Amino acid sequence: MKKLLCFLFLFQFLFSNGQEKMSEGPFPQLIIRGVTLINGNGAPPRGPIDIVVENNKIVKIQVVGYPGVKIDDSKRPKLKPGGKELDCNGMYLLPGFVDMHGHIGGIAQGADYDYVFKLWMSHGITTVREPSGRGVDWTLDLKRKSAKNEIIAPRIFAYTGFGQKTKDFNPLNDAPISTPAQARKWVRANAERGADGIKFFGAAPEIMAAALDENKKLGLRSACHHAQLDVARWNVLHSARAGLTSMEHWYGLPEALFEDRTVQNYPLGYNYQNEQHRFEEAGKLWKQAAKPYSDHWNKVMDELISLDFTLDPTFNIYEASRDLHRARRAEWHEDYTLPSLWDFYQPSKISHGSYWHDWGTEQEVAWRENYKLWMTFINEYKNRGGRVTTGSDSGFIFQLYGFAYIREMELLREAGFHPLEIIRSSTLNGAEALGMADKIGTVEVGKLADFVVVSENPLKNLKVLYGTGAVKLTEDNEVVRVGGVTYTIKDGVIYDAKALLQDVKTTVQQQKQKLNYKIKQPGLK
Repeated sequence: MKKLLCFLFLFQFLFSNGQEKMSEGPFPQLIIRGVTLINGNGAPPRGPIDIVVENNKIVKIQVVGYPGVKIDDSKRPKLKPGGKELDCNGMYLLPGFVDMHGHIGGIAQGADYDYVFKLWMSHGITTVREPSGRGVDWTLDLKRKSAKNEIIAPRIFAYTGFGQKTKDFNPLNDAPISTPAQARKWVRANAERGADGIKFFGAAPEIMAAALDENKKLGLRSACHHAQLDVARWNVLHSARAGLTSMEHWYGLPEALFEDRTVQNYPLGYNYQNEQHRFEEAGKLWKQAAKPYSDHWNKVMDELISLDFTLDPTFNIYEASRDLHRARRAEWHEDYTLPSLWDFYQPSKISHGSYWHDWGTEQEVAWRENYKLWMTFINEYKNRGGRVTTGSDSGFIFQLYGFAYIREMELLREAGFHPLEIIRSSTLNGAEALGMADKIGTVEVGKLADFVVVSENPLKNLKVLYGTGAVKLTEDNEVVRVGGVTYTIKDGVIYDAKALLQDVKTTVQQQKQKLNYKIKQPGLK
């Protein structure tokens, strides 16, 4: 036992110092004192509570008193030798957040994994599903390092882009997937490589059917962005029936709701490679679908729910379509957005998501109507028992890692979710969609020690979860910032969320100084 304690202390010392004291632990025992628990199961807040963790497992959740009443310390869980107490009296504790659509940076954006991970972790995100990225081996290497706590990183689930190949992963020897047999072969190779699932963008019906069938046989999960190039023959209903476990964004859903057409009402001069065309016309798509609560609308919704299908709407990633000024003027860009990422966001004919060729009032109004119809479906899906998760898809369209995840929560609120339903979507629902509900998603005895600790009540104001906090006026007429995640705890390791964010700020400042760079709004000198 003494040798084990010595090892744990040594690991703690090396890990803490190696990560510049932004983290500490794990500990043989961790007791988090005096929190108000907001669980991911929809239960109302309760506290004060002490939570005891041993070897990364929750072993006790003990109510230790009543609000406003002094706690009797003699009745609290006892700290063991070598244990760590974390005084969180008056703070709020939630399960670690799950980002169901998190890309780990991008070469074009100039965003490396350390930058992205620290932004995620500073916002309480302890688990991320990457729906395709730089390659399965690259992601799996980061997944292994995260699991061993060798790097500051959330828990990673790797979904390979369907058909993706790299120098080291090329199961079809450069042949494109053009037959069901090739689709099945690629799916088997992806599973053997160690991937957790597949991200689809669409394909011919016979290929989608074969790939999803093989993936389901192997027990892996799947996601799909039903891109316009294939959605006319294969929409969300086809995917769900074939075994797809979740849909991304909203593409493919209005198409499943069509009653008087089979394809979107494309203008005859439309070109998919012109992203002004692509996104402008997408903003008119929900009006072409069946009306809310009509027979066909209800039928599609009920069938998807019966198939235990997950919707991951990522509202935030399209928000600039309805309010470009707001998205590009978000206050965190100045301190936390890398110069290379800011450049990537600018109007461009070649950068994905930089579709501001001629964007104005008419396009934004159409998108606002689009959102109303989209949000109505998502909210009712939740009301009828369907699973809705929280995903960000950051690194595009002026949406920054971490910050955009909290914005997604705000947009779920706009859609009609109660704040407790938002927390459930961000925790337990994500865990269920990943097949991890027995380990994460709620604070329960036997589950892993993944927590978010914040000084303010996020149910009253979700903005307190932003790294920049929420603006508040004191009784003395002083403007202050409150909130920001205080601690993110993953695998029993305590991360100082504010220190992580400060590290990102320093990195961005250094890049700006090196390049003599100042953020400028598009078209301004």
